[in-house]
Amino acid sequence: MGLSLSPLTLIVLLTCFTGSVLQCNSFPFHHNNPFRHHHHPRFAKHNCRDALTNQSSFLKARGQGGFLLTRGLLGGGTLASQMVDLVGGYYDAGDNVKFGFPMAFTTTMLSWSVIEFGGLMKGELQNAKQTIRWATDYLLKATAHPDTIYVQVGDANKDHSCWERPEDMDTPRNVFKVDKNSPGSDVAGETAAALAAASLVFRRSDPTYSKLLVRRAIMVFEFAGKYKGAYSAGLKKVVCPFYCSYSGYQDELLWGAAWLHRATKNPNYLNYIQVVNCGGTTVTPKRLRTIAKKQVNYLLGDNPLKMSYMVGYGPRYPQRIHHRGSSLPSVAKHPAKIQCSAGFNFMNSQSPNPNILVGAVIGGPDQHDRFPDQRSDYEQSEPATYINAPIVGALAYLAHSFGQF
Repeated sequence: MGLSLSPLTLIVLLTCFTGSVLQCNSFPFHHNNPFRHHHHPRFAKHNCRDALTNQSSFLKARGQGGFLLTRGLLGGGTLASQMVDLVGGYYDAGDNVKFGFPMAFTTTMLSWSVIEFGGLMKGELQNAKQTIRWATDYLLKATAHPDTIYVQVGDANKDHSCWERPEDMDTPRNVFKVDKNSPGSDVAGETAAALAAASLVFRRSDPTYSKLLVRRAIMVFEFAGKYKGAYSAGLKKVVCPFYCSYSGYQDELLWGAAWLHRATKNPNYLNYIQVVNCGGTTVTPKRLRTIAKKQVNYLLGDNPLKMSYMVGYGPRYPQRIHHRGSSLPSVAKHPAKIQCSAGFNFMNSQSPNPNILVGAVIGGPDQHDRFPDQRSDYEQSEPATYINAPIVGALAYLAHSFGQF
């Protein structure tokens, strides 16, 4: 691949010279921001504004609606008798499972994009805030009980054994949690970061909601620090190999503390912040802008295959993405239920997906720029919320830079 940077890297590149996560400028775009342009380039290879609009379409498509009272397994396999309202939130990728860990990360990154570049998003700002709120409303429900976080809805192993539309879903909707007996400092730290970051998004437009988010973030972070442990230790059979905690939980505690310091200005959270040594390398804002622009251009079609890896953008994009709702016929076209195993006839088909999931950014090509466009290749062909969320801010900045707003 021409560049191996992830969408996450793009937002980091574009924000790191606006200040640290503790001190960077909030939207609207400030006059002293080093990325402010006094004039717009005359030529842009891609329409980043259209790509940004596509992102809103994708994230809305991953939202889980309807009314759901879930009864099932809690924690490390303890049978539960209570009913838990976990309506809302997002499925993580091409399946029908709500994983709390990547959902929290998605929310943090979307919030960061709005905090840094919301002032450049114009009409897309409201869409971005609605997308964030759909997630935080769910995270508030998932953290409603003290020292408890409901971290997953659905049995991923059983879900992955079926290829079903969300409307036909009949796999177990078991609920899993972390608590003081089966802690999860990693997922709790990320959830605290999401709530704290989102509180900054709504600080001006909805101060009451913002205060609720930051209060809950404080409570969740206290739980993360008081009962330490990786959530995959107690929930290994449930969350692995999907979203295991491979690197431990210290990075999420640092991440959560950084966002809480930003949201509260409480110096106690600085105790978690570490100094990172970058090896003395000096990189100018101009160099960072160049790298970010090159990577976005690669993603949108400036690559050896001349293919956009964002579905629905440009003349050529992936046709057979690994996504149930996109690959199966819609209820309007096929009203009858498609049973669990029957759906694999569609999954194994070489036909293009009948429903274009506009805005979906997929895993993409390998290190040799090869992309087979096979639905079964989930590593390269599956979209995910946490792939799409970090690129929102980069697209907003570049669209502004090119005078596309």
